[in-house]
Amino acid sequence: MHLLRFFKSVGKEMKQVSWPGVKQLRHDTGTVIGISVLFSIFFGAVDWLVQYGLKFLA
Repeated sequence: MHLLRFFKSVGKEMKQVSWPGVKQLRHDTGTVIGISVLFSIFFGAVDWLVQYGLKFLA
């Protein structure tokens, strides 16, 4: 009985959610992809510098 009530309340809450439009979704997706690329470049550069520094010390 509790499970049925739970799923009813989930359905009720999902109807109240304001979903983004296609334009907003594309913008947000582009932002996430862009930031992910920038972070991967940054962490790749830091990794390369650390490896270079360790080779220099050894």
